[in-house]
Amino acid sequence: MSQPATPLNEQEQNQLVKQIGRAMLPALPPGWQRVRAEYRAAGRHIEVDLAFAGPDGQWRPVRPPMDMVQLLGQLRTGMYEPVRGTWLSAVYEIEAPAAFSVDFNAEDEPRWRNAPPLIGFQDELRTFPRQDERIPEWLRQRLGLPPLPTPVEPEPEQPAAPVQQVQQAQEGELRTAHVYDGRDEEGRPVVNRQAIDRQLGDALLGYLEGAPVVLAARDLDVDEFVPTDRDVPLNFRTDGAWIWAGAVPHYLRKHGLPPEPDLVEHIVARGFRLGEVDEATRERAVAMITGGA
Repeated sequence: MSQPATPLNEQEQNQLVKQIGRAMLPALPPGWQRVRAEYRAAGRHIEVDLAFAGPDGQWRPVRPPMDMVQLLGQLRTGMYEPVRGTWLSAVYEIEAPAAFSVDFNAEDEPRWRNAPPLIGFQDELRTFPRQDERIPEWLRQRLGLPPLPTPVEPEPEQPAAPVQQVQQAQEGELRTAHVYDGRDEEGRPVVNRQAIDRQLGDALLGYLEGAPVVLAARDLDVDEFVPTDRDVPLNFRTDGAWIWAGAVPHYLRKHGLPPEPDLVEHIVARGFRLGEVDEATRERAVAMITGGA
């Protein structure tokens, strides 16, 4: 397997992020208010979108400058880590005059315009190898790899600990909830979960929406099930054991889509009670979301 170039340190990454922002500007007309760049890659398959909004708030696509595309590729390579690989997609947003945010995704399948061919996913692991357990299920399916074995959890020998104690016991074991279960051949989300009743759904919503927000963007994302709607909150919450995107409670409330079963069981086991989430745990959650873990 090939090995990426020397990784960038945090200062070098920050400098490159700023260069990427400056590289967008030549493509923008006078009077722009916001700009959003999306970069998606698997091996040598790369997709880049750039759009801006003016005073009327309407988004208009523009041609991405080649400098911006190349710098994003350098950042992706420079952020590679042997255990977890590197990110597969990124969203870079700027709000005039100088506010910006960058979100990196290393786990979920990007929303491709055109799904990469098999060789693209093969190239991804050849160029950016990662530990087997860090290969997400959707990528394993794309590559024809067998699923990871389900770990067998021993029966508890003692009564459940209070919420605060559970958080301490699970330190370093934050899990990220999947919004849905994969995508079909046309790129649409696939859901294979047992329906839940209204009472349980309401209790889950109270828990999911009551946990502290650790990362948020000002914009709203497109509803994967109703692409004409752009009403999905771009935020992440954690209860100290799990991390979930704002899409999880949003889709539960709007479409009745329950969270993944393991997260539901976790919430029920806690009696729908949220405990305190300390600052160190919040920082670990942000690091996982942004690809720094």
